[in-house]
Amino acid sequence: MITELGHFALILALFVAVFQAIVPMVGAHRGDSRWMATSGPSAFIQFVLIFSAFGALTHGYLTSDFSIANVARNSHSLKPILYKISGVWGNHEGSLLLWILILSLFGMCLARFGRNLPASLRARVIAVQGMIASGFLSFILFTSNPFERLYPPPIDGNDLNPLLQDPGLALHPPFLYLGYVGFSIAFAFAIAALIEGRVDPAWGRWVRPWTLAAWICLTLGIALGSWWAYYELGWGGWWFWDPVENASFMPWLAGTALLHSAIVVEKRDTLKAWTILLAIVTFSLSLLGTFLVRSGVLTSVHAFASDPKRGIFVLLLLLIAVGGSLTLFAIRGSELKTQGLFAPISRESGLVINNLLLSAATATVLLGTLYPLFVDVLQVGKISVGAPFFNSTFVPIMAPLVFMMGIGPFLKWKRSDARAVGQRLYVVLFVSLAFGIYGWTLATTEPVWSAIGLLLSAWLFTATLVEFVDKIKLFRTTLSNSWNKARRLPRSTYGMTLAHAGVAIVIAGITGASMWQVEKIQIMEIGDTVNVAGYDFKLMGVSDQQGPNYTGMRGKFEVLKDGKLYTILEPEKRTYTVQGRPTTEAAIHSGLLGDVYAVIADPSETGGWITRLYYKPLILWLWVGALMLALGGLISMRDRRFRLGAPSARKAVTARPATVGQEAS
Repeated sequence: MITELGHFALILALFVAVFQAIVPMVGAHRGDSRWMATSGPSAFIQFVLIFSAFGALTHGYLTSDFSIANVARNSHSLKPILYKISGVWGNHEGSLLLWILILSLFGMCLARFGRNLPASLRARVIAVQGMIASGFLSFILFTSNPFERLYPPPIDGNDLNPLLQDPGLALHPPFLYLGYVGFSIAFAFAIAALIEGRVDPAWGRWVRPWTLAAWICLTLGIALGSWWAYYELGWGGWWFWDPVENASFMPWLAGTALLHSAIVVEKRDTLKAWTILLAIVTFSLSLLGTFLVRSGVLTSVHAFASDPKRGIFVLLLLLIAVGGSLTLFAIRGSELKTQGLFAPISRESGLVINNLLLSAATATVLLGTLYPLFVDVLQVGKISVGAPFFNSTFVPIMAPLVFMMGIGPFLKWKRSDARAVGQRLYVVLFVSLAFGIYGWTLATTEPVWSAIGLLLSAWLFTATLVEFVDKIKLFRTTLSNSWNKARRLPRSTYGMTLAHAGVAIVIAGITGASMWQVEKIQIMEIGDTVNVAGYDFKLMGVSDQQGPNYTGMRGKFEVLKDGKLYTILEPEKRTYTVQGRPTTEAAIHSGLLGDVYAVIADPSETGGWITRLYYKPLILWLWVGALMLALGGLISMRDRRFRLGAPSARKAVTARPATVGQEAS
């Protein structure tokens, strides 16, 4: 009964979404306040219905109701409860339902926290959300019904993919979807602005907190996926340039450009058309990621579906959303007049360069991801584009971007003095060169890239620190004055400082893990010792292991440093009983300066066990830096200007944006 109620709730949600897409939009066009007022209640009702459907499916997993085909395919009675819950979105149908739930959540939040928006803009934004929801609700109901019954029901289920039975993967998809779907708000604001023909600084202030919220979630989602790959796959890698990984990275890059571009719209009333285009492109790339995961065109541990019919449906949604929005932009985009002027050396110019480099990086990743698919579709052969291509094209684009990130905060709006900026960067340049030389001496491979990586990390971190010190006039006035200046700084300034420092920490982590790591693969018997970067790994024993739904073996390593016990590592090799699929569980001891990492594999034919032992310098910094990025975004969201995403109702009326062709200069 609960299952049928969940299915019925989804059907009702589709009708509500269609209503939400049409009535408020028509009301805004006609200036009918009653019709526009339906946008908020319809968004709330849609969320309640979809939440009910999601709850019904979750109930099926928790009670092991194997009469539901989705539960039978992706769960098992012996599975731990955490993975029963995460199994809800560990498959195509359930993950799509989570996607739609988050979409409705953002729509409801916009209805709740966007009450100070102009009524017509609010109605149009929520209506666009309804259009997106209508498409995806149609997709799930007509091609991917999560409540399909199975008769006769099996005695037990097929279990979830063992690689997905992990705490990291329980959190990774929800955060990714919060990022993907969150960009739909920026997209909806862009479409509403094009329909109204109105973009001004207030619009930039409204769109920034929603974009920032999506960007924070996507940052955390990517970081969680990277962390999972590091400890779960057993190779010590944290990024593989997998096409589905790229599908999450591309909207992150475009979203970063959108955040910075919206700042220019808010501060200087310029780059309007470019910002609108970025909002469209960012969400379009999110839809592209959804297509790649669900179309069957890719074979990946991240991919959910292989049914071509589903792929065609998602492709049609992608074409309608992208094609329609770009057509509207082509028609109305030229009407968005730019008012603010700025000199070549200014903060605006720095942000423009930032945008161009981020866009070039996004295009590079997009080309490397899609080109093999086009070659395959055209049946002119098969090619593989991997890490060598991306490292040789993406990294050279990011190097000048990081350089500009260090300079940008020193520049003033509208016009800046190049000589004055250069004088403030002497110390930064000296420190960076010193670290670059040090990086050259540490490299185990490719000393040039090692030096460049550490130089850029030091450049950005030192520049960020110097800029903050300069802002509060530390060492140039009394400590009490500096403290008072620091207290008066807006939270967005602290957020930017922390986020830029986080990027510097990430670069240091990438450099250390990529250029300075030591790896050894060998066959070891009980009592054997292998030295890795000054750490002695001694295999003490291997024992059998019995888990709730798997069997396996567990190795035990004593790790000694300078003859003293440093840590004990116990890596595992598991085989899940239902599917018979093996997994590797690495044992890792993390330290501030590096990780010691051990993996035990199958027994060797000649006796002993195959082992992989690593020392990974600074790898922890990668995720610390990612957390700093997300925390910086959260601090920025606490800025008073962005708490509600809009000025007060009185200000919204008195400072009503000018229409196209009538914008104030």
